[in-house]
Order: sequence, then C-alpha cells, then structure tokens
Amino acid sequence: MVPGAGRGAGLRPTLARVAVSAPVLRRALKRQAPSLDIERAVWASGHDVVVGVDEVGRGAWAGPLSVGAAVLPRDRRVYKVRDSKLLTEAEREALFDRIASWCRAWAVGHASHEECDALGMADAQRLAARRALDGLGLEPDHVVVDGRWDFVGGGRVQRLVRADAVCLSVAAASILAKVARDRIMRAEAEHFPGYDFDLNKGYPCPRHKLALAAMGPSAIHRRAWVFMDHLPWTALHRPRRHVDAAPGGGYPGPMTDPEEPSEEPTDERDDEPSEERLEQLQDDIDHARKTGEDADVLIDPDERRFYQSGDQSDEDDQTIAPPG
Repeated sequence: MVPGAGRGAGLRPTLARVAVSAPVLRRALKRQAPSLDIERAVWASGHDVVVGVDEVGRGAWAGPLSVGAAVLPRDRRVYKVRDSKLLTEAEREALFDRIASWCRAWAVGHASHEECDALGMADAQRLAARRALDGLGLEPDHVVVDGRWDFVGGGRVQRLVRADAVCLSVAAASILAKVARDRIMRAEAEHFPGYDFDLNKGYPCPRHKLALAAMGPSAIHRRAWVFMDHLPWTALHRPRRHVDAAPGGGYPGPMTDPEEPSEEPTDERDDEPSEERLEQLQDDIDHARKTGEDADVLIDPDERRFYQSGDQSDEDDQTIAPPG
C-alpha cells in the first residue's frame, strides 16, 4: 500500500452519472439528515470552494489513517447521505459512487501505519489531511472539520463537533474516507489471513486480540501503540518515542530507536498542556463516545448499531435552482 491521495473527479457530474441505485434508508435514519446550511452561509459570504473534511482509522491497530475531503456543487443534491458511522458497510458502498459522481471534487489522503508510528497520530492526521486537500485540484476558501481540533491549519478552518451529522459536505467526506479505507483493509486481508481485516478493518476486537497473541503483529500493524505492550512477542522491534518539550507544549517528540537513544532525552513537559493538545484530547473523547469502542466488539465499531427496518424513502435526488 502506497500512502497518498485517492483522487475524485474534478468535474461536475451529469445526471446520468449520479443515477446509481440508492440504499433503502432504515426508519431510524430518515430524520437524521445533514444539511447544506453551513455551505450556503459560506457561499453567501462570497466564498466558492467549501471543503468538508473527516478522518477515519485513528482508533485502529492496523492499516492507514485516512482523511476524506469533499467539495459539493451548489445546484445538485444527492439525498440519503448520512454520517458514515450511522450506515452499514453495504449502505456506504451503495452511496460511494453516487457521492463521488456528485461531488465537484473529492479526494482521500492516507498516512500509512509506518507514518503513524514515526510521526505520532497528530502529525500523521495532519499529513493525511494535507494529502487529501492537495488531491482536490482546487484551492479551498473554507474548510469544515469534524471535532474541536484543527488538523488542517491555514486560518480557513471551521471546527464543528458532530459536523459529520449536520454538515452535508463533511458527511460526504466521511463516507468517501470510510469506504476507501475499508477497501484497503479488505484487500490487505488476503495477504494477512487470520487477522480478519475484512471484518474488523484493523480495529480492536476479541478475535483481533487473539490473532495478535497467537501470531504476533502483521506487517501493517502500528507497532508503537500501547496494545503491543501486552503481547507475548517480546523480541519484536518497536519504534519508541521519547517525550520532547515540543513547541507549543505537549506533543511527543520524534521516534527514537531503542538501541540508539536521543543524545538529550527528556521527560519534561510544560506544566500546562497547550490549547491545541486539550482540543485534540477532547476530540478523542468525543470520537470514543461516538463509536462506542469497547473490548467486547466482534467487528468494526462503525458497524455496531441497532438495525431497524424501514420503507423506501420517498426522497429523490433533485436539481436545485441556483440562488438568484
């Protein structure tokens, strides 16, 4: 797997390209539709390119961290888009081509498991976001990110908790990123039988823990993570991070080889964590609450939800008259 960005079409789709079979919405999801309110407010202020950004894979033990970016058109709406965590894998797959064709531009950037180990999750997420934005082929005027932490930068970012549930472009980005990463993990499952990557997508679950105890980590596991501390495979090489007094306070320093410690190791931190670090920690707490991750799940935490049968939604895609 080569880290980078998966490009979406940069041109607006025709109606025929969007006419892909839509999933049947479960009754519980019909009243949870994100809207274009945020995008319309930004467009009304004179900005043109509004990018929704969302990440997936931060809590996984294996595989890449992925960030999706989506730019929506003003005059066309694809319905049945929801926060990716509310949808089943089959529903996300059914929506993927519709969303990709509908977007004015889209991209998914990845940070590999090696980059997650070497950089730490904060910088790896920034790297994946940069790759996603570079893959758009458009210069963003305004970026909406899910959560309290700005991992994009550039002074053009709007942070919004649960943006993937209320902002349509972020919801679209969340589905694009989730499906792109899931496809990577399903492909990797063929190379690493026994880890159930096609089912758990690299996330923690009992069968994943048993596979690690029995076989050790695969080539795509993140070896700097704490779960490695509890494995019986003590001779494994693991990248290790010492703590530097990083600019702004709080972030771990670069990885160091266990046999070659830094010339000036230090355990010192600023007494008060930086505002950025506090925002990231709160974002992690919100993320954990949303996904409900725990030690008893058997599959990807994004797949755990109550299934409710519902009738075919009467929502249809439609062309929206541009504002006068």
